[in-house]
Amino acid sequence: MRKYLSKDKRQTVRTRAESRCEYCLLPDSHAASTFHLDHIIPLIKGGDDTLANLAYACIGCNQFKGIKTTATDPATGQKIPLFHLRKDDWNDHFKWDENKLHIIGITLKGEVREDEKNNLPV
Repeated sequence: MRKYLSKDKRQTVRTRAESRCEYCLLPDSHAASTFHLDHIIPLIKGGDDTLANLAYACIGCNQFKGIKTTATDPATGQKIPLFHLRKDDWNDHFKWDENKLHIIGITLKGEVREDEKNNLPV
């Protein structure tokens, strides 16, 4: 059963994120749908409801990440940890393209994707 997160906790997470998705930096004022609170480390993998483990996320980023904490490097088959909002610096792993329309991964952690062969969380 999913625990209810209080309105105050939701507002604290939103304020900390400056009303932007903490993964892709999209302002919530530019989104077509409501943002979610994401568990950086999913509850099913031992995460909790502390502020340190909650992220303000657009629906696209939240659905893409799902319960994943790692992805598989297609070149080596190695498990790579996903970008961690509280441990990693966004600018160390991503940059904007020259038109500021697309995010480009600049490290392996910034480039990893879900296991597309099986379309399963890794």
